[in-house]
Amino acid sequence: MKKSVFKILNIVAFSIATLSFTNCGSDEPGIIITEPESEVIQSLQSGVMSGNLEEDFTLSSSTIYNLSSSFIVQSGVTLTIPAGTRIQAANGGTNVYIAVLKGGKIDIQGTSSNPVFMTSASGNPGDWGGLTICGDATTTAGVDAEAEVGGFIYGGTNDTDNSGSINYLIIKGTGAQINADSQYNGVSLYAVGSGTTISNVAVINGSDDGFEFFGGTVSASNLYLENNEDDSIDWTEGWSGTVDNAYISHTVSGFSTVFEGDKQNNNPKFNNITAVSTVGGTALQFKLQSGGTITGLSLTGYDVSIDMKDDGPLTNVLIDGVAANPLLSYTNAPSVTASDFTWVNSSVSIPTSILQGTVTGTVTLDASVSYKLNSSYIVQDGGELVIPAGTKIEARNGGTGVYIAVLKGGKIDIQGTATNPVVFSSAAGTAGDWGGLTICGDATTTAGEDAEAEVGGFIYGGTNNADSSGSIKYLVIKGTGAQINADSQYNGISFYAVGSGTTIENISVINGADDGVEFFGGTVSASNIYLENNEDDSVDWTEGWNGTLTNTYISHTVSGFSTAFEGDKDNLNPKFVNLTAISTVGGTGLQFKKNSGGTITNIWLEGYDLDIDMVDGGSLDNVIIDDVSASTTADYKTGTKVDVSTWSWKSAGL
Repeated sequence: MKKSVFKILNIVAFSIATLSFTNCGSDEPGIIITEPESEVIQSLQSGVMSGNLEEDFTLSSSTIYNLSSSFIVQSGVTLTIPAGTRIQAANGGTNVYIAVLKGGKIDIQGTSSNPVFMTSASGNPGDWGGLTICGDATTTAGVDAEAEVGGFIYGGTNDTDNSGSINYLIIKGTGAQINADSQYNGVSLYAVGSGTTISNVAVINGSDDGFEFFGGTVSASNLYLENNEDDSIDWTEGWSGTVDNAYISHTVSGFSTVFEGDKQNNNPKFNNITAVSTVGGTALQFKLQSGGTITGLSLTGYDVSIDMKDDGPLTNVLIDGVAANPLLSYTNAPSVTASDFTWVNSSVSIPTSILQGTVTGTVTLDASVSYKLNSSYIVQDGGELVIPAGTKIEARNGGTGVYIAVLKGGKIDIQGTATNPVVFSSAAGTAGDWGGLTICGDATTTAGEDAEAEVGGFIYGGTNNADSSGSIKYLVIKGTGAQINADSQYNGISFYAVGSGTTIENISVINGADDGVEFFGGTVSASNIYLENNEDDSVDWTEGWNGTLTNTYISHTVSGFSTAFEGDKDNLNPKFVNLTAISTVGGTGLQFKKNSGGTITNIWLEGYDLDIDMVDGGSLDNVIIDDVSASTTADYKTGTKVDVSTWSWKSAGL
């Protein structure tokens, strides 16, 4: 027997199998033949990842691993990946992925200075299938459900199940498509339990979702998600975990959403979420009865903030303790920024020529830079936006998602001159292209203190009638008036309770789909106002505004507008000195609703079918024109026209 063993040993001595002698507890020596290492282990030792891993294995950070097909960590097995390890996936679409089956574990041990990389050679969307982990936690899909990818089995009753640990992982080029309804994601988490640790993960250039949670209770922190073409974070089947600190960016058009929640709402939580887009799009979408609780939300650049896709209740989505409001932009100062993720080393950045987000200190623009207003650009309480003479800002044709706002306590300083006005316009200057300029102040309004504006949900109104929101000189605005709903629209400039300490001189609003200027209470005055072809009211006021307009010129050459003036509600007797309004298309000149009115000195109305319209039967005595109560039959071509021949700045363009 011994001779035959030695003969065999001589024959296979070149193989990786080894033979050794040992005492088996008898007088005769025994022999154990160690089994050859599996083909999967042999492949791993040569730097190739393929097949089913059926025993624990630790990769080497000094080896670049080629992921050539599916690599599946079986139940009961742990794959350990040390810091700095690089895995390069073949461009194999759905045939190339890493999966951890229910009962298996993955231990990714990256650090901020040495993250683990999983990427295709080019890192292009859809190159490979990403990382899928299956756990034993609960899901509304039930126990031992079948995943839409790989047919993997997931789901059980152990909500504290542990599928391992992931720390400092960068994934690129994932999202291969299985069929029209199913795709791989950057990281797919199927019923993964709360015993699993996920922190510091970046998913870049995925053709489907960055992260998707299918039920389970796992939480994640410090996520960086860049240009994932479907949803950056997606969840369904009653996932109930938490995401802390996520930075999400979109610089490629055509993506789906920042968040997509679907089906049953088990109230997942999201703390400190910043999402930035340079290409518009939808931010947070909730389907069926889904929802969640969000704190510390900052959205910048999105056309739609909240989309309740199936008209689910807004109360399912709590943002900073309040039910979600689709009328709010949620453009708040971010609590998480790209600079918090230096370990990602992304090449994507937002050019300084793109205006969006918030102004919290003093920001001074540069007249030599061609700025693009990409979305909302909001000057916060205590912030100041300084715009030098000659600065031109081109607004994206993004409707209600694109505007400039100055919040109560903030200031704007527009320093245009007659030869170098400041210009805000869409590229075409077409009515309704964007939302215009909104300023909120602390002066009185009949809406009360801390009222909520019909645009943006901004807060305005107080007790300081001398409040200053800054200074505007020589400003031209074109193409504004985007419509929010049937009752609310943006104007060229909206003044919400703006105080008399604010300076407004030499402003032009052209081609607005709603009002040229509208005053919601306040005491601010303005001089040298040029208003051309604004489709609703050229000058509109309400809520007890009582300032003065000096030298106002209104032109209508396009039919279908509403009025030159519209006054509404309480009459606190605003004043108009030197008013000229000329129409070549008929229409109504001055309209007063309810008890509104004002005092007008030196008037010239020309070409209107109706000069004075007391729409609710208010008293003509409320409207004093050249020291006499208004008349519905008088000819108001009695004054001196405002001479705009020297206002060469008024039609300046981009």
